[in-house]
Amino acid sequence: MGLVHLLRAVTVEFDLLGAEFAARNGLHPTDVRALIHLLDASRAGVRATPGWLGGQLRLNSAGTTALVDRLEGLGLVRRTRDTTDRRRVLLEVEERATELGWAFFGPVIGELVTAAEGFEPDELETVRRFLASALEATGRARSV
Repeated sequence: MGLVHLLRAVTVEFDLLGAEFAARNGLHPTDVRALIHLLDASRAGVRATPGWLGGQLRLNSAGTTALVDRLEGLGLVRRTRDTTDRRRVLLEVEERATELGWAFFGPVIGELVTAAEGFEPDELETVRRFLASALEATGRARSV
């Protein structure tokens, strides 16, 4: 249970950081989660659409449209037409959003990278496996 409690404590700290970032930038916590999903999608090569984003956030179509309108109005996200299917709209994170994120989260990311450098590769692999398993377990619990 000690690991579970420690993981919960880290999660709470990340939530607090996210809330502070949102407050400083006039965002709602859902806006921050949306940006994270879109950044992760970009890194994974996923072509994010409003429907995909709504599914990730468990928002209905109207809620997703309002969210994307808000982020686009703030200059954080842009809608583009898919070049292979002009009927489909893709969502892309603007450079401004990335810059805001790095300005705020960069120091903590640097601290985490430095902390990881104190571990051996096999130890980091064990941590990675544990976190991946924890993510899968929470996903299963959430969909029950």
